[in-house]
Amino acid sequence: MKLQITTKNIEVSEAIKKQINKKIGKLDHHLHSHVEGKVEISKRKSRQPEQRVAVQVTLDSKGTLIRAHEYAEDILTAVDKVMDALDNRIERYKGKLYEKRKGNSLERQGTSQDEEKPNIFPEVVKSKHFFLKPMSIEEATEQLELLGHDFFLFIDAKTSKVSMLYSRKDGNYGVIIVETE
Repeated sequence: MKLQITTKNIEVSEAIKKQINKKIGKLDHHLHSHVEGKVEISKRKSRQPEQRVAVQVTLDSKGTLIRAHEYAEDILTAVDKVMDALDNRIERYKGKLYEKRKGNSLERQGTSQDEEKPNIFPEVVKSKHFFLKPMSIEEATEQLELLGHDFFLFIDAKTSKVSMLYSRKDGNYGVIIVETE
């Protein structure tokens, strides 16, 4: 596994970086493919000691992104928490893949379509269509607040690109800009 470790507001020794590589590298055998990872470690000011160190890990396995973010008093505790979260997400992902394959093989074996299979995974039950209007980020922010949603999809008037404005947990906003190849 290729792992890139970046830090913000904190110094990390080579020994800790090796431990992080060793711990997160263990996830490589769960995914059975070429995996690249990005570890972001930051220290922030917080009154709660268990919220001072943040570790975010993003794994890229053939285009499938798996991400976890955890806080702790120290780096290694935060890494352990992230490992647990990633392990759960990987197991859930692998379970979905297994169920998909299992369902396909049952269909090929000729099971009756009248038999109801229990739906294990959520499905799309509603589809909504609307026109995207070119607008500034300020206008999109107003629309987001007026609608009371967590996100708002629009076309940025400056760049003419599809963008999504979303509410962050810290009370601010973020923008995701769609790029095409």
